[in-house]
Amino acid sequence: MTKLNQIIAVEKGVKTKSLQDINAAHAKVQKPALLAGISRTYQPKDEEGEQLPPESTRVQVQAEDVLREVSASLTRLFDVTATKDWANCQACADVTVDGRTLVADAPVSYLLFLEKQLAELHGFVKKLPTLDAAESWSLDPSTDWWKTDPVRTIRTKKVPRNHVKAEATEKHPAQVEVYYEDVPIGYWTTVKFSGALPARRVNELLERVEKLQQAVKFAREEANGTEVTDRRVGDAVFGYLFG
Repeated sequence: MTKLNQIIAVEKGVKTKSLQDINAAHAKVQKPALLAGISRTYQPKDEEGEQLPPESTRVQVQAEDVLREVSASLTRLFDVTATKDWANCQACADVTVDGRTLVADAPVSYLLFLEKQLAELHGFVKKLPTLDAAESWSLDPSTDWWKTDPVRTIRTKKVPRNHVKAEATEKHPAQVEVYYEDVPIGYWTTVKFSGALPARRVNELLERVEKLQQAVKFAREEANGTEVTDRRVGDAVFGYLFG
């Protein structure tokens, strides 16, 4: 059986690693360039038109993948802290949301830990990138990215034209003015891609975090804080929050 001093010895290292992971995850989702993708193909207006190669950029970061990484990292931290706190306490309370018990028999010290972690998660979820509301998005099952409908735009080329201001005479040459006209020569077809989240998904996650925060505070009011027993609560918590 795991001893309490062993849990205390590894707790600091687990906390440090979890903090590094959450900071790295936060940095990823705050870089719009990594979340954005695009695919463009070009078609000249006629067979003699200039041929241009297609252009594409892959989505490098998907917010849902980052959520899974954060969940995996923090699950270990939640479990180690739970094992220590359960060993230090006897008086406990359940954390229940909508009639569902997520964490049973939680001691006060662990409820205080949950409150702090959930406050940080609330800030993290609140800043998750959302899809541009100005675009119409649909989920592409082949890539699991969000994408827009194709948009076709015209590519033009400036072609010089002559405007005769005055005809030539026996004494004077013609007065000609050169101007440039935009002439269509081809079409771009553009599809935008994104690894961000729909606003409704972020709002749903925020609602879950806030519900759990209220449940933890309620449980803490009822609970009071021996023996070390390994606890596994992280899977249930993050299964609810990010599931």
